This record gives sequence, C-alpha cells and structure tokens, in this order.
Amino acid sequence: MRILIDECLNWRLGRALAGHYSTSVQRMGWSGVKNGRLIALAEQNQFDVLLTGDRNLMFEQNTAQLGIAVVILEAEGTQLHQTLPLMPKVLQVLPTLARGQVVRIKP
Repeated sequence: MRILIDECLNWRLGRALAGHYSTSVQRMGWSGVKNGRLIALAEQNQFDVLLTGDRNLMFEQNTAQLGIAVVILEAEGTQLHQTLPLMPKVLQVLPTLARGQVVRIKP
C-alpha cells in the first residue's frame, strides 16, 4: 500500500510500516495544504491511505466520498513516542481497508 503520513505526525512512523511504501506530506512538498486539498492531492498521486493524528478530519470531510482510506491515530498526542506504539495495530488493519473507510486506532 501507498501511505501518506500527515504533517501533524512524525515522518519516522514510516519506518515501522514495513512492506508498504510511505512518505510524508512534507517530503511531497505539501506542507500547509488544508485537508480537503491534501486528500485530493493524495488521491491524484495514487496513495491508498492517509495516516493522520487529526481527530477532526471525520467531521470536516465527507469520508464516504474519499478515494482513499484514512487511519486516525488517537494517542495522547502526536509525538513519535506516543504514536509509534500504535504501528502494530496500523499494520494489522491496513490489509482490510477500503477506499472511503475511516479507522481510528487507539492505544
């Protein structure tokens, strides 16, 4: 799967996503792009999943219409030491994701 890591998360999370291609919003040159436009860019660039810590995304976007899946990390915060422990759960859910699906991962 092609996974885009949102700028609110540490790009190093990609190291824990073995077997998948991952890159960050910053590396793509999309820093500061708002969620609606960011999702459109991700779709146009054939990403399968947006990995984010933005819990409001579900309320800001019509998720059923998305051309990609969204995984929301609901850790205490978005720092690497808080989100990295959630990566095994992310790896478990990735093969089951469908376009337009939003999954929340909690500790």
